[in-house]
Amino acid sequence: MADPKGFLTHGREVAETRPVAERVRDWNEVYVPGSLLPIISKQASRCMDCGIPFCHNGCPLGNLIPEWNDYAYREDWSAASERLHATNNFPEFTGRLCPAPCEAACVLGINQPPVTIKNVEVSIIDKAWETGDVAPQAPERLSGKTVAVIGSGPAGLAAAQQLTRAGHTVAVYERADRVGGLLRYGIPEFKMEKRHINRRIEQMRAEGTKFRTGVEIGRDIDAAKLRKRYDAVVIAAGATTARDLPVPGRELKGVYQAMEYLPLANKVQEGDYVTTPVSAEGKHVVVIGGGDTGADCVGTAHRQGAASVTQLEIMPRPGEDRAPHQPWPTFPMLYKVTSAHEEGGERVYSVSTTHFEGDEDGNVQWLHLVEVAFVDGKLTQKPGTERRIPAQLVTLAMGFTGTDRENGLVDQFGLDLDERGNIARDADFQTNVPGVFVAGDAGRGQSLIVWAIAEGRSAARGVDRYLTGASDLPAPIRPTDRALTV
Repeated sequence: MADPKGFLTHGREVAETRPVAERVRDWNEVYVPGSLLPIISKQASRCMDCGIPFCHNGCPLGNLIPEWNDYAYREDWSAASERLHATNNFPEFTGRLCPAPCEAACVLGINQPPVTIKNVEVSIIDKAWETGDVAPQAPERLSGKTVAVIGSGPAGLAAAQQLTRAGHTVAVYERADRVGGLLRYGIPEFKMEKRHINRRIEQMRAEGTKFRTGVEIGRDIDAAKLRKRYDAVVIAAGATTARDLPVPGRELKGVYQAMEYLPLANKVQEGDYVTTPVSAEGKHVVVIGGGDTGADCVGTAHRQGAASVTQLEIMPRPGEDRAPHQPWPTFPMLYKVTSAHEEGGERVYSVSTTHFEGDEDGNVQWLHLVEVAFVDGKLTQKPGTERRIPAQLVTLAMGFTGTDRENGLVDQFGLDLDERGNIARDADFQTNVPGVFVAGDAGRGQSLIVWAIAEGRSAARGVDRYLTGASDLPAPIRPTDRALTV
């Protein structure tokens, strides 16, 4: 273990962010480069000899958190990296993007601020890249079996890397022009610079994984024909059907889904555009949806020079402390201030959009809303609370309802869906079609990056068993697992 008295002698310190006035003028990550490493040893020392490390169960990947905390405390970065990679293919992704359910389950968090697990994790992996401890792991021999992975988000990449290392020949199909899925085009650069994706892709290529971009299974290639070409298929296409807002005025110009707005900003950073076709510059921006995607829209609008930014949420504002029905070590719904919220804007809770109002040219100009409350479990409007706010750009960030049904993939494979509209699968992540597996949001529904990686790793074990009869690959979760994070 780390320092037995670390949690008594050191308080919680988190990564230092750059000044707001500086960071909104660029798209670099918001944290001060190099600010974490000098404090990480002390922060890792706060990890307790708690007997039962609930952080293990709080993390869907089952990360060996006390072990790599101990190595980080001793500044044995190579050993820490080995322990980190034992359960997580891409800790630089989770260390930047995961909401850290492990910290919510930290035993120290019962009556003190929890260990900065996420900051320790990202420090270990960044140091590992710096020192060359991250290297390709090509298989010793090939199995002669072939696997197609549909989708290159975290679930698809995790499944592909595991199966490649097991000796199978893997090809990843991505419908976008670059690999990464929503990691590439849904996550803004200021949350994770895309160089982190690029170097992982190069590692995977060196290991033998093949990538086919600009190919959509179901449209460009018939799914049934793809199944005949490969010994197994993993569907990791995500839950990309966005929830819409069917109110009057939805058709006005200037009202976009978040995943129409955010990718364009990312394409500017990739060099595809000089300026984005949909810009917030000089406009009153309204973001509908109070989650992480909504916060991404807020931060993007700030960097584009919005005149104002307002974020709307239909639910009441969460509390500062755990609610009685969300006791430790479950993942609580707490009021969260992200880096984007630190940069400005207004957040409005318990309101619902009634309609949009536009000008004579069909451009949105106003958003009409009303205050709401839950009465006997039913959402009810409060009379006399109607008002309008300026809205010249509106983004809908209200979540996703399931995998894409329009491209033909589900029907061409002949896949069964579960009661929630996700692709159904068994305990090995296999669908009703033999040899076709599903991982990530396509089977689970909209979820966290850490769940996606865990699903990809577990599905890879199912595929390996299907192809060879047995598997040494780890399976951190089952399809029905919810751990402590719901």
